[in-house]
Amino acid sequence: MDPTGRRPARLGFSARMLLLQLAAMSLVVLLCAAVFGWLTYQRLGEGAEARALAVARSVAASSDVRSEVAALASAGPDRLSRTALSGGPLQPLAEDVRARTGALFVVITDDAGLRLAHPNPALLGQRVSTDPSEALAGREVTTQEQGTLGHSARAKVPVYAPGIPGRIAGEVSVGFSSQDVLESLGGNILPVAVTAAGALGLGALAAWFLGRRLKRLTLDLEPEEIAALVQDQEAVLRGVDDGVVGISADGRITVFNRKAKQLLGLDIAADLVGLPLEQAGLPPAAGTLLAEAAPESAPLELVAGQRVLILTARAVQSSRTPGRRGYRPDAATAAAPELGWVLMLRDRTELQSLTRQLDAVGAMSTALRAQRHEFANRLHTISGLLGLGEHEQAWRYLGEIMAAGPLKYPVEQAELLSDTYLQAFIGAKGVEAAERGVSLRIGPETLVRGQVSDPQDVTTVIGNLIDNAVRAAVQGSNPDRWVEIELLDEPGTGTLHLVVADSGDGIRPGPAGDPTGRDDVEQLFAEGFSTAQAVRPDGPQSLASAGIPAQSLPDIHGQGFGLPLSRQLARRRGGDVWVAGCGRPGGPGAVFCAKLPGTVAPAAGAREEENQR
Repeated sequence: MDPTGRRPARLGFSARMLLLQLAAMSLVVLLCAAVFGWLTYQRLGEGAEARALAVARSVAASSDVRSEVAALASAGPDRLSRTALSGGPLQPLAEDVRARTGALFVVITDDAGLRLAHPNPALLGQRVSTDPSEALAGREVTTQEQGTLGHSARAKVPVYAPGIPGRIAGEVSVGFSSQDVLESLGGNILPVAVTAAGALGLGALAAWFLGRRLKRLTLDLEPEEIAALVQDQEAVLRGVDDGVVGISADGRITVFNRKAKQLLGLDIAADLVGLPLEQAGLPPAAGTLLAEAAPESAPLELVAGQRVLILTARAVQSSRTPGRRGYRPDAATAAAPELGWVLMLRDRTELQSLTRQLDAVGAMSTALRAQRHEFANRLHTISGLLGLGEHEQAWRYLGEIMAAGPLKYPVEQAELLSDTYLQAFIGAKGVEAAERGVSLRIGPETLVRGQVSDPQDVTTVIGNLIDNAVRAAVQGSNPDRWVEIELLDEPGTGTLHLVVADSGDGIRPGPAGDPTGRDDVEQLFAEGFSTAQAVRPDGPQSLASAGIPAQSLPDIHGQGFGLPLSRQLARRRGGDVWVAGCGRPGGPGAVFCAKLPGTVAPAAGAREEENQR
């Protein structure tokens, strides 16, 4: 860090990769060039040795050389003097061969290793500097050695005496300078050097293109930044309570966190990354959401298993601020290519349940306010009578109130319900229905002897069925608008049976004229299908038959998901929700039935009586 406190600039990932690749390629090219040069040098040296051997054989096979060497091998010292040898026939012959072949030297010796011919006349008559024993033993020798004339590639060949088979009279040694070999090597190395330089250039160009490709693929992020992003992504995906699904531009799964698998009821251990979208177990509506994500889709609510989920999709685009390194979101780069989508899944099951409970509490609060208002009026009346001294009349009025009992909910035959929870809840629903001009009544066959033990599921199912029935009654053509509910508990099993009927126009027949309306019955329990009605000039028709999609309906109490959710809750307990009758136009309307096992416990008196038994 410099004195100003700023971190010194460091090379980017692409620059480092380029330098690393150049260094690696340079090292490889230099090694290859060195090995090639060494092999070439060896080949040139072996070629020089072969040339020397050929020249030496030629000289050693000459009859003049053989005769003269044999004669000198048995001659006295006077003929082996330097003066005698320099004027003899071997010296000019050897020099002529050396001049014609370009050899460094052509040396002829006798069987004792004394020089009979040599490029340096001053050395004639002296013993050679290298060992001649191999050649004098009858073996041809090629080697590279250092002699009096320098380093050379040389060959030594024995000279046989004429007329005496097998007798060696001397040897011929021919050498070519290693400097000549190196000069020849230079001519051979030049193409290698050009090839190496070209390879380095091509490697540098390829490394540059690879660096640019990596920058595009990594969004100009450095490896440290990518590692940090991966760690952050892992922490976020594991820490959020929402399901997150990443989808690439070609429709394949790139991210599928644990929460998303839990919400969709998939195997947690399943590896879904890399699968096509249609094979990943996502709801069919996910494809529609992705098509509408520009950049974000509208929320879609659906039932998945036992959960109510909200799905949203957002398109992911690559954008960065020009001139700045790293990924920088920039709204101005609207033309950036799409990288894919992110699908978010949120669990609304508990929210739906709380909403239903809040609706029930709100309805009961409204009913209590009405009772409070009515009781306040009665108390004011009694207070006025007492203030006027009309004690007798006040007593009579109070007696009438005592005889009539407290204020009743606007629910006919509510006295058939013995469970206080059902009385309060259905009474509150009666208040809501009365405000909409619908009479809510209890059927004559109602008999609930126990007490509700699971108010949450009971509230959800009864509330959904009553709400749908009230809506159907309001939108029906029958001026006498009513909703009737019958409840019956099954002793010993804790099962609650309920039937809800209304005065609406019922469920329309199927497209093929099926009077049972089976097609529409199945639609009622489909995700997103609404039982709401749209008023048209030719009479009330369902929105589905009018060509209006369910997604266009106002979101009133999760409209379009009440029946699927009720059926899911009932089936989770081993029960069910079904349509017993489709009704007819003009009323009576459809009849819905529900079976909720394990929702009713025996009353306190019944439990004591059973315990006494």
